[in-house]
Amino acid sequence: MFFNEIIVDLTLILPLVGVVVGILAGFFGIGGGIVLVPTLLSLGFEMKAAIGISIVQMVFASIYGSILNFKNGSLDMKIILPIGVGGFFGALISPYFVNYIDSIVLEFLFLAFVFFALGRLYWTTHEMKVEKEVSKTLLFAIGSLIGFFSISIGVGGSVLLVPLLVGFLHVSLKKAISAGLFFVVFSSVSGLVGLSLTSSIDYEHGILVGAGSLIGVAIGIRLKGKVSSKLQKKLLILMYFGVAVYLFIRLVKEVL
Repeated sequence: MFFNEIIVDLTLILPLVGVVVGILAGFFGIGGGIVLVPTLLSLGFEMKAAIGISIVQMVFASIYGSILNFKNGSLDMKIILPIGVGGFFGALISPYFVNYIDSIVLEFLFLAFVFFALGRLYWTTHEMKVEKEVSKTLLFAIGSLIGFFSISIGVGGSVLLVPLLVGFLHVSLKKAISAGLFFVVFSSVSGLVGLSLTSSIDYEHGILVGAGSLIGVAIGIRLKGKVSSKLQKKLLILMYFGVAVYLFIRLVKEVL
């Protein structure tokens, strides 16, 4: 009876979690894993199970969100396409890496990624008017590395890509956010295929979260168009900081 009550509770909670994660995905251009994975951990899921559910959710949110971004004209295919293709190949081999590493190490990697993104965004004080010209080969290599490391910890990669586009390539924040969500299409689909071949995925709970995220991502993209880049950047940094603090406290407790 107690087990059945837990299942019912998750059936009600996870779609609501999906809505919230979807709003953040659409508004910040993230896959949602940076928020979803810690949330699932707090609900009692094991790290590797949380990664699988997170990847399923990212497929839902990134595809639908990118369609909406393309329709409103905020998606620049010139930059993101070679990065996305690289992300696909990097994410495809990532699950083989996950199978040979302990969950606690994955959580440390996750935390390191969050701190990197937080620092890069914080120290980018203003947007450049001229974007840097970068070769497609380099963009492909960047995407491959991001796809490989991000999927191994259950995030779509935009947590690294958005700060990189803004801080190093001088892409505007709103354009970078749309590009980040589109990148997640490549990395999450590839990660889903790779993970399906190497281990089991909790599709039941993943679909529950993913279905809710469809509603949330539409809300998030609409909100993105109504706020200034300056406010959006501050909110993004605040979100990264909150997740970093949560993960740091959790890891300290596990180590001690």
